[in-house]
Amino acid sequence: MSAPTVKKRRILSKTDDEQSRSSSPKRESKKAVHVKVKREQSPYDEEKEVAARDKEKDLQLHNETSTKLRNLMADIHAYKSKEQSGKDDEIDEKQKEVALLFVTLKKLNRVSHLRCKKARDETQGAKQKVDNLHLQLQNLLYEVMHLQKEITKCLEFKSKDEDIELVDVETFFKEAPPSISKPSTTKHDEHKLQLARLDWELEQRKRLSEQYKARQGNRDGVAKSIHQKKDYLESLQPRLSNILEATIPVQQHLSMPFNEIRSQHQLAKLLPRPLYFLYVQANAYHEACDGSMSLKIEGDAETASSTLSASNEDEEDSDSDSEETLSESKRRRKTMGDKLEEQRQKILAKHPLQVIMTLRFKACGTLLTLTFNYMMVLQIITVNVDIKLGGSVQQVANSASGLLSPSNLLSLLFPGDDGKESPKTTNAYQLSKIGMNDLASYIGQIGHPYRWVQWLGGLDFLSDSGGNTVKASAALSNSHMESTVKALKSRVKARLTLNQQLLSLEGKTIAVPAASINLFPTKICSSLKSWTTITAEDFQVIPFLRGHPSADRLDDSHTIFQAMMERGSAKLQVLILLGLDYPNQPPHFILNLQWVGQRNSNNDLHIRDMEAELNIHYGELIGKTTVNHLMTNQLQRVLMCLDVYLETQQGRRRDEQAVGGTEGPTEFVMEKMYTRVTRGRNRSKPFKYNSLQGYFMQRL
Repeated sequence: MSAPTVKKRRILSKTDDEQSRSSSPKRESKKAVHVKVKREQSPYDEEKEVAARDKEKDLQLHNETSTKLRNLMADIHAYKSKEQSGKDDEIDEKQKEVALLFVTLKKLNRVSHLRCKKARDETQGAKQKVDNLHLQLQNLLYEVMHLQKEITKCLEFKSKDEDIELVDVETFFKEAPPSISKPSTTKHDEHKLQLARLDWELEQRKRLSEQYKARQGNRDGVAKSIHQKKDYLESLQPRLSNILEATIPVQQHLSMPFNEIRSQHQLAKLLPRPLYFLYVQANAYHEACDGSMSLKIEGDAETASSTLSASNEDEEDSDSDSEETLSESKRRRKTMGDKLEEQRQKILAKHPLQVIMTLRFKACGTLLTLTFNYMMVLQIITVNVDIKLGGSVQQVANSASGLLSPSNLLSLLFPGDDGKESPKTTNAYQLSKIGMNDLASYIGQIGHPYRWVQWLGGLDFLSDSGGNTVKASAALSNSHMESTVKALKSRVKARLTLNQQLLSLEGKTIAVPAASINLFPTKICSSLKSWTTITAEDFQVIPFLRGHPSADRLDDSHTIFQAMMERGSAKLQVLILLGLDYPNQPPHFILNLQWVGQRNSNNDLHIRDMEAELNIHYGELIGKTTVNHLMTNQLQRVLMCLDVYLETQQGRRRDEQAVGGTEGPTEFVMEKMYTRVTRGRNRSKPFKYNSLQGYFMQRL
């Protein structure tokens, strides 16, 4: 049993007292009785007892008490279940023991609660101590960090004098006077040396400031004088303009248009770089080599000037433009079709200025006008062609209308350059991005982008290795100018000569030039009966051309002519494939003879030899002045070879009849001289004419 406890009256604090007063107003009149118990006077201290007790013994006591309590409860239960006399006394005795055991358990329970309370108090005290220490550590770390920042600021501190570029020390001691440099003290004290150098820098700057003010005054005087002279020169401009206007009649009389030249040069400054190179090089070639060529710049100068200034300000105005377009898009939404059409118009936009080159052919009075435009988005040059026939060209042959059309006149001026595709490969992707398959559909709107046109503008897309923009080169334009102008003139002359030949052929006459008459015999019995133009569809359905190797030569660049030649009962069908690059590429002849059956290169070796005379040995018909008359000479050779074929074939038949002992009528009399009628295993005929001796012979 433990010692009896002393009951203590609870001492109410001020706040508890106030709360009790507020909660129970009836007790306000009563006075609280405070009983103070002094621990040191108490004979019993529970906390000391708990501290003095052993935990293991209390645990052992608890286990023993619990066991005894369990046994007593079992005994009581056993007594109650038995019917014996005197069991009530036993049960009372047992219950008393149980009550005493419960008092012991209660005591142990209170001891355990006091121990837990003491452990919590000690833990809380330790945590409080740890928190205090942690707070002190944080304060110390903050102070350390603050000190480090202050140290860094001090180390990084820069004085304004460090930004001043001072003269080096040697120069300072050489130039500075002793009153400032003070070498006796500054050489041993860096701080005083720095102060002395700063004083010397201040003196120098004061002196330079005075010089600056003096020179600024001189500059103002000079600027005033320049302004006065500029005003005087500006006043001269109207007078000079009046003088130039007064001299216009004199300029026209002397063929010296200074005003026009000056205005053209001013427009040239607004041209894009490729057109500028083209204009400069063509103008230089005109002044040095070709007086029949003329140049002119046309277009809207104001729009060109604004375009030039806008291209320089695109980067600066990109932000504002995006805001404006955004606001416009909010006002009105464009459909997809409108956007595509707007993009197509933008990608096909031309520069406001264009260069017009005119080539005059004095012999016939024909004018060839070339209008060069620069595509600002595609970054290529295009050309529009126009030809005005002179008075000496009386009419255009029906079969020559396509050859003199602007779309075909300059096609294939150089090999493979038909002007239907852009020479810049990136244009194909730009067009396909907005639904434009190719550039050929828009040739009529923008012109032909020939490669030679790009060369004249100094553009060479094949040699460009990177980037979307190709820089124009003046050297490239200069190197191609002369050859291109000569090629243009030779092409026009060849087409005009071809037109005259076609006119005579449509009149059933082969006009052989005088320089080529000696290439043929005096008398040719065969004659031209008709001359027509046929289409590619008609050409492909001709029966004897099925499987013919020459049929594969046909392409879109060929014009097909058909000539019918006769001698007696023999009729020769001649098909001519004439390319756009004639006479650089000779025409190709296909023959079909209707005489005693169908005879052509598929079934007759002699017809094949005739075609070889025309298509292979045509070089014999070309002279220095007759290169443009090649087709006429070839047609004349067809007549000559037809005579040879018929006469030698008829002579062979006559010989065969003579051997057989019979004679028949001779339709084709042998009127020409032959060394031999046939020769060799193939019995080749003498189609080669020796103009010096006047006889025919076989080719070796």
